[in-house]
Amino acid sequence: MQAVRQRMAGRVLAPGARLPSIRGFADTMGVSKSTVVEAYDRLAAEGAIRSRRGSGFYVAGHLPPLSLAEIGPRLDRAVDPLWVSRQSLETGEDFLKPGCGWLPASWLPEESLRRALRSLSRADASTLADYGTPLGLLPLRHLLARRMAEHGIEARPDQIVLTESGTQAIDLLCRFLLEPDDTVVVDDPCYFNFQALLRAHRARVVSVPYTPNGPDIVRFEQVLAEHRPRLYVTNSALHNPTGAVLSPVIAHRVLKLAEQSGLTIIEDDIFADFELEPAPRLAAFDGLDRVVHIGSFSKTLSASLRCGFIAARRDWIEGLTDLKIATSFGASRVSAEFVLGALKDGAYRKHMDGLRGRLARAMTETCARLKAIGIEPWIEPRAGMFLWCRLPDGLDAAEIAQRVLAENIVLAPGNAFSVSLTAGRFLRFNVAQSSDPRIYTALEAAMRR
Repeated sequence: MQAVRQRMAGRVLAPGARLPSIRGFADTMGVSKSTVVEAYDRLAAEGAIRSRRGSGFYVAGHLPPLSLAEIGPRLDRAVDPLWVSRQSLETGEDFLKPGCGWLPASWLPEESLRRALRSLSRADASTLADYGTPLGLLPLRHLLARRMAEHGIEARPDQIVLTESGTQAIDLLCRFLLEPDDTVVVDDPCYFNFQALLRAHRARVVSVPYTPNGPDIVRFEQVLAEHRPRLYVTNSALHNPTGAVLSPVIAHRVLKLAEQSGLTIIEDDIFADFELEPAPRLAAFDGLDRVVHIGSFSKTLSASLRCGFIAARRDWIEGLTDLKIATSFGASRVSAEFVLGALKDGAYRKHMDGLRGRLARAMTETCARLKAIGIEPWIEPRAGMFLWCRLPDGLDAAEIAQRVLAENIVLAPGNAFSVSLTAGRFLRFNVAQSSDPRIYTALEAAMRR
């Protein structure tokens, strides 16, 4: 294979040229014909060569070369709700990513994942090859019901629909509950993909300022009266991007106002396992009447495992299931079995205990490093991975982010999270991704410039 590649690279074999016969190349290389057959088959599978029945193998056409501009980050991309996602996902492993929203691979339970993979490899053929049931794997739904009960949420397994991710869970709910031009209220700041997804559904998005105890309840009441929104989308437990925790008093007021105005609440609980102390859950107070509870496992197990869930009132499950079949047909049985195996592994709880301690230490260290260069945390969160920080007066977070992107560092500027675009001086830091001293050197230099 290497010999063929070298001949192609050196233009000895140009696009469209016929490769030596299997017998002739075997003689030239001093190997068996079966070795050449396997080499040609692998090269054909890669798309480097093509087989013509009865004629032999030929060099495929070359792909057009990539320019450096196409390979590198887009420095001129506008800072919008998709900016952080695009930069974090599209840039390579050589980039530092304090602005991304996930843990480093080395912080995840690798051995538990490998055990779950080995176990899954021994599963019967139907598990590996067949579609899953529309609601999703029943044993995993039982486990999720027990986990939610620990937070006071009563959900039977038949009230739970497995999805391919937390994002798909919100997408299905938007399809189920919204019409174009319906109004949806979000926190300000909020997770930027809430905005991107709602705009994809052609919803009108309005926002309410978020405080260290939850949404500004006076403004929340005003927005409900003025705009009559159909939905409120928020985080429970640890808020993204601020790290704040909803207080019981604010939770109670939000639910009372939702009842008075006919508002439905989507509560994203993706950070549940990062908590040190349980925070109020709107779904627990509400009993899954006006509140829909969702989550996934991309933050604590693996972003490659696309598996989330929706817990909702019983009379909505049939409609949500129909929509799920229409948009993705069956559930991913392999992903669900994988997640079930990893969550049932006794090492998972120990891993999370260790991870919470590791994040607490990283939070303390990152706070100290940022303060040393004049960047102040909005609050110091009780747990989790996110720090919402304020730059000194006169500095623009988007400009700072674009400057350090040229030095292979991805930041998360505040206005990507703000519907009202009032967070121009803020940055969100992922403390698990913020240990490299180059981040602070580049930040300080960009701030001086």
